[in-house]
Amino acid sequence: MRMPFNPPTRSGRSQIHLTPRSIVDALGPFDLDPCAANPRPWDCARVNYTLHENGLRQRWHGRVWLNPPFDRYEVGVWISRLAEHGRGVALLHARTDTVWFQRCWECASGLLFLGARVRFLRADGCELPFNTGAPCVLVAFGDHDLAALRGCGLAGALVTEWEQNQPQ
Repeated sequence: MRMPFNPPTRSGRSQIHLTPRSIVDALGPFDLDPCAANPRPWDCARVNYTLHENGLRQRWHGRVWLNPPFDRYEVGVWISRLAEHGRGVALLHARTDTVWFQRCWECASGLLFLGARVRFLRADGCELPFNTGAPCVLVAFGDHDLAALRGCGLAGALVTEWEQNQPQ
């Protein structure tokens, strides 16, 4: 008997995953959130660009908080932009083998692989009843943000040195 295929669903069937305030508070303050949700229960940075304002088309400044769309076709553009900016922290799925994660390996100062799965929030600030189904990592770009990862107190494994092995 053949079993029906049921494709996996993603949390909330949305690419909007609101960051728990405890994570932002542990790492902040931030100057810019180019992927701010709208509506949102709190600001993650002093300046917040929503989907309507298209953060990729705006000028980035200061220390950036980045919780980009988790869509595999979109996330790489956001990571590349943060890598070019060179100052900030991104909250990502720990998909270390993907093409889009390559920019993290090439440009990041450090990676904090979180010890527990993140439970993201709805627009009203209430925790979703499930996690995203994947481990998350905080990726720091720049010395200041690496220091923030070191001192944030969030449980996990901090990686600051790695070697890029290229296939022969």
